[in-house]
Amino acid sequence: MLENVMEFFRNLPPKKCVSCGDKMEEQAEAYGTTCDKCRNSH
Repeated sequence: MLENVMEFFRNLPPKKCVSCGDKMEEQAEAYGTTCDKCRNSH
């Protein structure tokens, strides 16, 4: 069962910024959907 869960997370697409579409660096405790570049430009 644990292998199925790990496979699921390995197969997720990279997280992308909802504003510009750039790939975001994922962080364990970060739930933001906007990259630093877009967040700082507002």
